[in-house]
Amino acid sequence: MDDEPSLSSSSSRAAQANAENRKPRIQRILAYRLLLGLALAVFVADQLTKLWIAQRLPFGTYGEAAGAIRIIKGFFYLVHVGNTGAAWSMFSGQSVMLAVLAFGTLLAIFSWRAALGLRDRLSQLCFGLLCGGILGNLVDRLLHGHVIDFIDLHFGNYIYPTFNVADSGICLGVILYLWQSLRAPK
Repeated sequence: MDDEPSLSSSSSRAAQANAENRKPRIQRILAYRLLLGLALAVFVADQLTKLWIAQRLPFGTYGEAAGAIRIIKGFFYLVHVGNTGAAWSMFSGQSVMLAVLAFGTLLAIFSWRAALGLRDRLSQLCFGLLCGGILGNLVDRLLHGHVIDFIDLHFGNYIYPTFNVADSGICLGVILYLWQSLRAPK
């Protein structure tokens, strides 16, 4: 008897997947419009801000003496540096490996979109931020061999690792997804 709900549940999922595959492609794509729209917005904002920085500051600009743009003295600066690693320069010098990992992550998210529950609006919000950020940094790695970072924050003697819009999207997406997962674990 315990097997009956599983059979019913799995046959129900199979029927739902079958019905889903019969829908026109545009309708299936539009089901993910929040995710796709947000991913595109994060990607475009990331690339435009990096282009703006690259046009205004020579590569390697870090610190006021080197010509960084001061927004709030002692706290917030715009710089132009490259990161061949991941967050906090982990895996520094591994840009190719990180690009392959980023591409694989995007492919995995696409492949497992049903299992990840990406029809849910909050999940689309989380993964839209995440995918837009991953794509922004992936494009940098492919075009420049490193990720362009430009937001430099100082908290007294502590200097937070320099980051960009894509990094912000990735962090916000992960934090929101963790919050969502803890709130309603399934």
